Amino acid sequence: MKELLRKAFAPILENFESGTGEYIYKKSHRVSLIVMGILFGILSTAVAAMAAEADSAAYYIPVVTFGLVSFVILVVGLLGNERAVSSIWGSKK
Repeated sequence: MKELLRKAFAPILENFESGTGEYIYKKSHRVSLIVMGILFGILSTAVAAMAAEADSAAYYIPVVTFGLVSFVILVVGLLGNERAVSSIWGSKK
């Protein structure tokens, strides 16, 4: 199942998994990434709930922004390899 999902999200993962340089990976980086993705998802949902009562569609710009950030972070955190996770953190030797 994970390989099927990796193929489905390959356009996102390829950007972060590319490269040949050395990198530093720690398991805590993946855990922190997943927690951050969940927090951005909660933030996106909270803003969406507040924007539902607004008259302007401009209130949905943060909803889309935080939602996309949450989505990308969770895809990389859950499906990405060690290089992808360290790429998000900018961890290089």
